[in-house]
Amino acid sequence: MKSEDTPFEGGPLDGRVLPVLLGPTGHPPKVYRVPVPDAAGGPPTILVYRRVQAGQSKRLGLRQGWKYEFAPEGDQRGKLKWPWSKPSIKPDIKPDAKPDTTPGGKPDDADE
Repeated sequence: MKSEDTPFEGGPLDGRVLPVLLGPTGHPPKVYRVPVPDAAGGPPTILVYRRVQAGQSKRLGLRQGWKYEFAPEGDQRGKLKWPWSKPSIKPDIKPDAKPDTTPGGKPDDADE
């Protein structure tokens, strides 16, 4: 497989250049996860780095390689988002609220 020397910025790997395997499209992965073993023997800590453009050419505006930037918030993508999946929005419904069948602001026929 083909690899590319990719610089890392921020976090514990700041300033290092590591060989990263390229995918079938010739690009490194969008997210690079580095497991760091715990000294006490506990579960390893996962460091997350996100791929960003390293630079841009002046004349044509083409990318000039990739670099990884440290993401201190960690991995925010929990699972895959498919177009046919239901949104993961939690409804804001109060348990003691009565359902209102009349559209907002309009008088009810029984109120006359």
